[in-house]
Amino acid sequence: MMTFLVQRILQSIAVLLAVSAVAFTLFRFAGDPVNMMVAEDDTVQRRAEVRQSLGLDQPVPVQYLRFVANAARGELGLSYRRQQPVLDLLMQRFPITLELVAAACLFAFGVGIPAGVVAALYRGHWVGNLIQAASLIGISVPAFLVGIFLIYVFSVMLNWLPAFGRSGPSSLILPAITLGLFQLTLIMRLVRSEMLEVLRSDYIRFARARGLRTRTIHFGYALRSTLVPVITIAGLQIGTMIAFSVVTETVFQWPGLGLLFIQAVNDVDIPIMSAYLMLTGLMFTIINLAVDLLYRLIDPRLRGQADPIASGST
Repeated sequence: MMTFLVQRILQSIAVLLAVSAVAFTLFRFAGDPVNMMVAEDDTVQRRAEVRQSLGLDQPVPVQYLRFVANAARGELGLSYRRQQPVLDLLMQRFPITLELVAAACLFAFGVGIPAGVVAALYRGHWVGNLIQAASLIGISVPAFLVGIFLIYVFSVMLNWLPAFGRSGPSSLILPAITLGLFQLTLIMRLVRSEMLEVLRSDYIRFARARGLRTRTIHFGYALRSTLVPVITIAGLQIGTMIAFSVVTETVFQWPGLGLLFIQAVNDVDIPIMSAYLMLTGLMFTIINLAVDLLYRLIDPRLRGQADPIASGST
């Protein structure tokens, strides 16, 4: 277990270094931040002073090493546009995004798991077919179209829920549904397929032969085994929702990390953009590590096995 943990930590460090290189390289081509910070009629000397104060006059390798060293210390620099520490801005917006993601997870797992069970138990029935058809719609329609449709129906036509902003619990409903709908369909389809596979297994046949109640077989045995792979992907789905909340937060003007990132793109605020990508990579790395450890704790068969990535096996 300790060897596995050390291997995973080293792999995580390598992934974060790769993400930092991508963040640094990608956003260097987003535009010249000096143009956003000085007036058009400022002198060349004034532009040179601003560039020097930002460290943009130094060689690219030096800028990257300084970027990595500062990020390791939690120093993400100042926002070019807002002139505030980037870390403070991220920490202000992060709980707001987590609030949205938590509501979306509650919706996705609270509806997706029961729907997947029903679709499996009623396979071939009109109920199961209806759930399958609904899942195809949910997995195919882009999030921004879902958001616009929900705003039109529940905010414009019915006037039941607020369309934009973060003004109270009711303002969380539409963004949470929009963000969680795609994950709901994935969870539902996974639960359905896993449930059908488990129901065909030998130990379920043996349980039926013993005369156990159908409810006990379905929910005491089959569903418990089905939830193991669901737990495995749950963490990754949470990370995905945090990373891809950009669209939902933009549609609903939800003041979280995603909206901050879009505003930073418009302002060519490179420190915020780079920090957002680094934070996303860090969250995915931590969640992936936690899921790997949790999966090995849940499934005893993996505890004595070597890491397939480290051993080179497939």
